[in-house]
Amino acid sequence: MDYRKLGNSGAVVSHLALGTMTFGDEADEATSRDLMSDYVAAGGNFMDTADVYSAGLSEEIVGRWLHDHPDDAKRVVLTTKARFPMGQGPNDLGLSRVHLRSALDASLRRLGVEHIDLYQMHAWDALTPIEETLRFLDDAVSAGKIGYYGFSNFLGWQLTKAVHVAKAHGFCAPVTLQPQYNLLVRDIEWEIVPAALDAGIGLLPWSPLGGGWLTGKYKRDEMPTGDSRLGDNPDRGMEAYGPRNSQERTWAIIDTVKEIAEARGASMAQIALAWLAQKPAVTSVLLGARSRSQLADNLGAAAIKLSDDEMARLNTISAPQHNVYPYGTQADQQRNRKIEGGR
Repeated sequence: MDYRKLGNSGAVVSHLALGTMTFGDEADEATSRDLMSDYVAAGGNFMDTADVYSAGLSEEIVGRWLHDHPDDAKRVVLTTKARFPMGQGPNDLGLSRVHLRSALDASLRRLGVEHIDLYQMHAWDALTPIEETLRFLDDAVSAGKIGYYGFSNFLGWQLTKAVHVAKAHGFCAPVTLQPQYNLLVRDIEWEIVPAALDAGIGLLPWSPLGGGWLTGKYKRDEMPTGDSRLGDNPDRGMEAYGPRNSQERTWAIIDTVKEIAEARGASMAQIALAWLAQKPAVTSVLLGARSRSQLADNLGAAAIKLSDDEMARLNTISAPQHNVYPYGTQADQQRNRKIEGGR
């Protein structure tokens, strides 16, 4: 396992994180506890949850495991998130001071801790002034309830605005952003990755395996069946299945991942995870396993370092379309600048 700085903070985390969205839903408590134990035994020290995961049950399961494993708990860097509805009231959601105060206290209670290492805002809230959110987070750091804060699912301009507002008011700076990012979904490279690099923000990619597509489970023009997320629950994500299945780009990427995996004697999931872990700005990749065997396979990515040629093959076959204005224009200008400048 490699260890990296948590964005622009001084904390150090493993480059593979354990996501717990499956806890209490796709993974029962016994399995979830095994997953946490296996992950820590492999050298992992970064666990991610959220208040809305299984309506709070995920946090409770994590909290009970932490209580029963005090030595491991001391080494774990713990993160949770808030933003989405946790009740029926008008203030039971959002990034207002009113909601975040109750949400943070509830997460601390479910997790059974007095301090959360990283507190992430799960999505942008257009109704709440960003100054209000950032002041609350700065106060929470001062109160010792959280160590750092970050965001999830923010756009590039939203991330940049938050960074500069925090600086202007003298608030603690954000350290992370948790976006969807994988070989099939690379659109964040247009704006979000550059914004993160500019601010020294560390990326914590979710859905690194593209909802299972990059494991090789799904076949062209065949409806998902069997032991897969779409097979077990066809209603989940099916709105994206048809468009992704019909794109030649999807199958070209999957074929390339498969070729590299077979040449290395690795699984496709390990290659997809290794690629993502080597991308700029990525601090830690979230693993979302449902079983111990899935987690064991995913953790095998820790031992894989892709060559420059392998990275180039994957980067080329999965590249976002450059003909979209204004990104295509800027990409062409940058290439010309490199040619004219001899670099």
